[in-house]
Amino acid sequence: MTDLDFAREAYPVPGPQNTNLADILERVLDKGIVIAGDIKIDLLDIELLTIRLRLFVASVDTAKKAGIDWWETDPALSSRAARDALQDENRELRERLEALESKQDDTQTER
Repeated sequence: MTDLDFAREAYPVPGPQNTNLADILERVLDKGIVIAGDIKIDLLDIELLTIRLRLFVASVDTAKKAGIDWWETDPALSSRAARDALQDENRELRERLEALESKQDDTQTER
């Protein structure tokens, strides 16, 4: 029998690099990923339903760089946007009330 010395021949095996889930998630959030698809249901050449799906997965910073910031202006998701929407609604209601009161004053002076 011959003794083999495997320690000398311990070269790294070429192949895909080992990446873990955290590395993949970091890369996806940093670069962003778009998943798109359409679902279309036809019956005898009559279109019954079409659903277009677009999914953009990224970090907040990456989304802002892409020009996507709808969560900052949606009152359901942002307290600042909700406060601004409430202030806008109050301003519009006050303007309508002033207009109605001035209209009522005009009709009373005509009588």
